[in-house]
Amino acid sequence: MNPTELDAEALYAQLEAQVLSALHGEGEVAVVGIYSGGAWLADRLARRLGSSDSGYVDVSFYRDDVAERGLSAEVKPSQIPFEVEGATILLVDDVLYTGRTTRAAINTLFDYGRPAKIMLAALVDRGDRELPIAADFVAHTVKLGAHEQLVLHKDSEGRFSLTVEHV
Repeated sequence: MNPTELDAEALYAQLEAQVLSALHGEGEVAVVGIYSGGAWLADRLARRLGSSDSGYVDVSFYRDDVAERGLSAEVKPSQIPFEVEGATILLVDDVLYTGRTTRAAINTLFDYGRPAKIMLAALVDRGDRELPIAADFVAHTVKLGAHEQLVLHKDSEGRFSLTVEHV
């Protein structure tokens, strides 16, 4: 499938089905989204899981490449309003690529305590990992060029869409 033809709503439905099936009867699972796209997905997943524990992480200060990339103009405070110590956490991101964002998110979570388990859900995996990180749940795998990125958008009605942007 051409990356420009990806249906984000259909992919979200696939991801949600995987997560709900795998976590059925698992007990309380906290859902944490990585700003921004992962946070949008996490909100929806938390509602569907009936999770009362949900939060968000901004990994800007935890990335190992912050000197190269610089800080985003949209740095947001992490919000983890539940006890991380001993929790089972579903970490949610929109696009899994190098693994650096996931590593930074895990480091952020450990600043709040030591979870019992962290699982990773990603809407899209674009491969080309630089770190040994894999998603437990992923809706689709796609290949993009080195100067392309996949960006998740949410419209005013809460519907998701994906675009390929050149960087």
